[in-house]
Amino acid sequence: MISILVAGAIGLAVTLLGTPIAIKAFTVWGWGQRIREDGPHTHMEKMGTPTMGGIVILAGLLLAFLATRLTSGPITSAGLALVVAVVGFGLVGFLDDFMKVRNRRSLGLTKLQKFGGTAIVSVLFGLIVARSSDETGISTNLSFIRPTAISLGVLFLVWVFVVLTASSHAVNLTDGLDGLAAGSSALVFASYAFIAFWEFRHLCFGAEGIARQGCFDVNGPAMLDNAIMAAGMMGALAGFLWWNAAPARIFMGDTGALAIGGLLGALAITTNTQLLLVILGGLFVMETMSVILQVISFRGFGRRIFRMSPIHHHFELAGWPEFTVIVRFWIIAGLCVAVGLGLFYADFIRLGGLE
Repeated sequence: MISILVAGAIGLAVTLLGTPIAIKAFTVWGWGQRIREDGPHTHMEKMGTPTMGGIVILAGLLLAFLATRLTSGPITSAGLALVVAVVGFGLVGFLDDFMKVRNRRSLGLTKLQKFGGTAIVSVLFGLIVARSSDETGISTNLSFIRPTAISLGVLFLVWVFVVLTASSHAVNLTDGLDGLAAGSSALVFASYAFIAFWEFRHLCFGAEGIARQGCFDVNGPAMLDNAIMAAGMMGALAGFLWWNAAPARIFMGDTGALAIGGLLGALAITTNTQLLLVILGGLFVMETMSVILQVISFRGFGRRIFRMSPIHHHFELAGWPEFTVIVRFWIIAGLCVAVGLGLFYADFIRLGGLE
């Protein structure tokens, strides 16, 4: 428990104190945000705001994880897989951001290049998880709150790619207003810190070797690594949000958005809660679906459902102040997290937990 709290504190301290330094450095280097010309006119004043703040978020997370884990034992395969996922997705996002800054336009990597990069990282992550599944207890079956009887077999790597890529792009789509993605993601990471810690504390076989009811057939150190990573990212996002809240002094960029989303998907895999992420990250699902529906409606029927997608821009153009949209969407994110955690705990009780 202490290591989880320490990880959150280190992540918070690094981004809270380090982001102002990054703001000054990125301003000198000319790493300014490019704005979509078809976006809300109020966003044009954000042109030139330092971007790529995801670098600070990643620094806070990795320092939190390494400082905590290296002092308490070796890193498990689950922890290594999570590091590969978050760093790999962050690197893809960094390349995208850097191309935008260098070319001074709002377009970076092509869609094919992004999917290719995320596919490579997803496969590496999936291979580590699959090869260590017997050791860690991370199932290669389809899972909701627990592993189901549906075996994915050789399709596991494809499923990992779908989960990680979908979650990373969902967070990226949500990152359109000051602090929206950071605040919403912090809530979901808090839920995963709870889930991983709960699985760590309720293993099926403890020191006495007696199977418990409602337990989780997983490896304790692996779940502890999950909880530390989730808490470290939650703390890093909270510290970054201090400077990213409206009016933002720095943006996370694709460096941060892809890394955050990639880690969310990775945690869903390593905690055996793949489909539960759809509920916990309900806000991100809503944002993504608004884009999909807008594209289908416009290309198929020549009409737009929303004034602009993702849906947060629709409410902006409808006259809602930006801060109102942000806070109300944070509320939606919090409600989704509450429902997801409720389902997780209800399943634990249903199977006889805490009796």
